[in-house]
Amino acid sequence: MNLPALNTQLLPILLIEDEPAVMAYVRSALERNGYNVMCAASGAEGLKQLEIGHFLGVVSDMRTPGGVDGADVYAWISLYRPELASRLVFITGDLANEETAETLRRTGAPCVEKPFRVHQFIGVVEKTIGKAP
Repeated sequence: MNLPALNTQLLPILLIEDEPAVMAYVRSALERNGYNVMCAASGAEGLKQLEIGHFLGVVSDMRTPGGVDGADVYAWISLYRPELASRLVFITGDLANEETAETLRRTGAPCVEKPFRVHQFIGVVEKTIGKAP
């Protein structure tokens, strides 16, 4: 089912982040700017949420525990939820890592480097996912 068939105003953003403090910070920033948010503490948990739910977009850390990282999340979305492939924002503190850089080049997905300012992050989310209703 693609996004136009759903009431997108009610859809949450899926936030995939394993660090509790970062998750709380990002969730708060999104909610203060009018977004509904559903959280997943790992890439594997995020994929389970993507299998059963509908989302306005996805914000995913590049590095999460459990064997499923941001590149894996993007690959899964591309195959099974392609309408979300252009509505994915990565967050990472690891831009110097060659694997991270290659994933960003390959996917073309925007990335916000941690630590970031809320207005910078929200600007990227609004440009990529759309403004909150």
